[in-house]
Amino acid sequence: MKIIVAITGASGAIYGVRLLEELNKLGHDVHLIVTKAGSLILRHELGLEVQDLKGKCSRIYSEEEIDAPPSSGSSLFEAMVIAPCSMKTLASIANGFSNNLVTRAADVILKERKKLIMVVRETPLNRVHIINMLKASDMGAVVLPACPAFYHKPRNVEGLVNYVVGKVLDQLGIEHNLFLRWSENHCI
Repeated sequence: MKIIVAITGASGAIYGVRLLEELNKLGHDVHLIVTKAGSLILRHELGLEVQDLKGKCSRIYSEEEIDAPPSSGSSLFEAMVIAPCSMKTLASIANGFSNNLVTRAADVILKERKKLIMVVRETPLNRVHIINMLKASDMGAVVLPACPAFYHKPRNVEGLVNYVVGKVLDQLGIEHNLFLRWSENHCI
């Protein structure tokens, strides 16, 4: 699958990095966009520079590269995941404000009727956040808050992160073993 992953300036860069690792391991063609704020979060939360992610994706773009392939439907990307998705990015997408490569690529994905998954990361939510999530959902985006579950009894932060990343992969239709699934006998 040819997928765009974007890391924006919300806490939770670990979700985007873990998603890149899993998609790369599974052999997908992943193109990464990192915003300026996203690069600051990568450095602050994980001690990583954008260039440290080179081996986890096919190509890396900055948010200023508005002429890059993700800005055109002719590039035939199949899906886009924004993980984490800041409230600023959500607001831009929900209101059709394509001011950088992330929001332009999301606009293209939506207009082409492809899958856009937004791993929003904020709490608590104010009315504007909720309205923007509803607008994005009404436009066809999947709003997937970074809300891990506990029924699979995660033992560490990695287990919590894997749950959220696994839910993203579920939305993409990609098989994985990142968490135990619920069944009649509880987790299987």
